[in-house]
Amino acid sequence: MTAPITLIAPAKGLRLDRWLADELEEYSRSRFKALIEDGQVSCNGVPVTNAAAKTLAGAEYVITIPPLAAPEPKPEAIPLEVAFEDEHLIIVNKPAGMAVHPAAGNWTGTLVHALLHHCAGTLSGIGGVERPGIVHRLDKDTSGLLVAAKSDAAHQGLSDQFAAHTVERAYTAFTRSSPEPRSGRIDTRIARSDTDRKKMAVVNRQNSIAGKQAVTNYQTLKSYGREGGAMLGRGLAAKVECRLETGRTHQIRVHMAHIGCPLLGDPVYGRGRSQKLKELDDGRAFKDFRRQALHARLLGFVHPITQARLSFETDLPKDLQKLEKFLETL
Repeated sequence: MTAPITLIAPAKGLRLDRWLADELEEYSRSRFKALIEDGQVSCNGVPVTNAAAKTLAGAEYVITIPPLAAPEPKPEAIPLEVAFEDEHLIIVNKPAGMAVHPAAGNWTGTLVHALLHHCAGTLSGIGGVERPGIVHRLDKDTSGLLVAAKSDAAHQGLSDQFAAHTVERAYTAFTRSSPEPRSGRIDTRIARSDTDRKKMAVVNRQNSIAGKQAVTNYQTLKSYGREGGAMLGRGLAAKVECRLETGRTHQIRVHMAHIGCPLLGDPVYGRGRSQKLKELDDGRAFKDFRRQALHARLLGFVHPITQARLSFETDLPKDLQKLEKFLETL
């Protein structure tokens, strides 16, 4: 059961289910209609069971949203690009557009479904039926290397390394504007945004204990073009390597936006900030780019069973190669 959500109605006369769907976009209007009819929504402490009821200005609405029963994932014959595999673990090069595990909006076609088929019942069960073998994650639209465990012993050993921040992870990112300074260490706390529950945000309150510590080390590999009105050497875009010390949700995306260099194509943290690039893009390499420009290039760790040091790298996928080729013309 999730914690109840409290909202204050800004105006009277709004249809209740429509207002809730507008306020909490991750849920559909039909979902709220069902919740209202089930008595899960109250107004000033009194349950409301009519989805068409009109809101009262300034009234307090409390919504309780029970978790949906997730279907147990079934094996699906989805091709995987395997970088390494033995009896204990598997490393795959995940394509952009593939969610790692089932969740709302992605009940099929995930990496978990593909692994269940490929590994034929040998995945670790520590993550539960919805996330067998999953030790860490990549965002759906982030491409690159990810390791999954095929045994409980491997899962525990890998989890310990991630918790101790000893796993080597390097990402290639393409950003709007180039970082100043060209390299640095971003050390903040990251928490869910107060204004948008689907976003994460840097906690700016001094000495706050909200959220979790997040540390990203970055280095500018190349700058492209020159940002109008900016200091000499500040690029219109940049290719940046990011190395993680921690692994928070959306960490690189949040941190790069925090220093004024959001990832190109990022629909959440970089929206509306790349008009100049669109104007320069005659070949539609950037106009047609539909995801955050982020690729998990390198993954290194100690094999949890054999204790051998493993390190793997992968090239940029074709869409990022096309984007990079465009940026080199600036």
